[in-house]
Amino acid sequence: MTLQDLSPQAQDYLKMIWDLREWGHGAVQPSALAYRAHVRASTVSGAVSRLVAGGYARHTPYGAIALTERGERYAVRMARKHRLLEMFLVTTLGYRWDEVHPEADALEHAASDLMIDRIDELLGHPDADPHGDPIPRADGSLPTQAAITLVDLPDGVPARIVRVNDVEPTLLHRLEHHGAGLHAVIAVSRPQEDDAATSGGHADRSGDEGPIMHIVALNTGDGSPDTAPCTITDPSDPPPNPTNRIPLDAAETARIRVLPLRDERAVGRGEAAANVPRS
Repeated sequence: MTLQDLSPQAQDYLKMIWDLREWGHGAVQPSALAYRAHVRASTVSGAVSRLVAGGYARHTPYGAIALTERGERYAVRMARKHRLLEMFLVTTLGYRWDEVHPEADALEHAASDLMIDRIDELLGHPDADPHGDPIPRADGSLPTQAAITLVDLPDGVPARIVRVNDVEPTLLHRLEHHGAGLHAVIAVSRPQEDDAATSGGHADRSGDEGPIMHIVALNTGDGSPDTAPCTITDPSDPPPNPTNRIPLDAAETARIRVLPLRDERAVGRGEAAANVPRS
C-alpha cells in the first residue's frame, strides 16, 4: 500500500504523531494525540489500532505510540508536503502565517510527490516553512536548527524567534500584531506574583494559571533570517515599550523557540553555540 492509498485520516494521524515527537514531546501518548487532533481518546484508540494493523505504528495498552520504519517514512513525506504547501501559500499567494495551516491540511492529501518537488524547486528549496518548522528534504533528511524553548530564555536576554508551532492561529496573530513574528528579536520578563492582577483579559483566556512571562519585540521580523539584529548595550536593562508586553501562558511558551543573539553569532561563525541544542 502506498501513501496515497491511505485514507486522509490515517495520513493526518501519521503526520501528527511524527510532528509531536519532532517538536520535542518525546514519547507520544494517546492523550497528547487526542488533544492535538481535537477528538476523544476512544477515537484516537481506534485510529491507532488501524495504523498498528497496517504496519505503520506500534502501540501497547497504556503505552506510547511509536512509528514503524514505514510509518516514519510516510509521516516525513506528509510533513514535507504540508510545510512546502504552507511556504507556497505564503510566498506565492500572499497568505498570512496564521491562515495557511488548515489550507495546507486540505491540499496535502491531493498533492502528488511530483507537485511537491516542483513547488520545492520553484521556492528554491527552503529549509523552513513560514512558522520556522524545518522542511524535510526529498531524501527524508531534516535540516538541523539551533534553538531553545522560550521558557529556557533568561529574562532580559535578547533572542530571535526562529520557530512557532502553528496549531494555535490566535497565538500567531497576537505575535504578529505586536511585532513579534518569525525572526523578530525579543526579550522576556517573568511577572512577579502581584503582576497577575495587571495582566488584563489574557489571564481570563488562559484559565486560572494566567501568564507566566511576557515578551516584548525589540525589532520586527520581516520573514527573513537576515533581519538586522537588535543592538542592546546592557541586556539587563528592561525591554523598551513595557506597556506593549505580550502575556503568554505555559502552553504558549512551549510553542515558541528562540535563538539567543549571542548564540546566533556563534552559529554564524560556525562555532558550537553553548547550551543550545539542535532540534
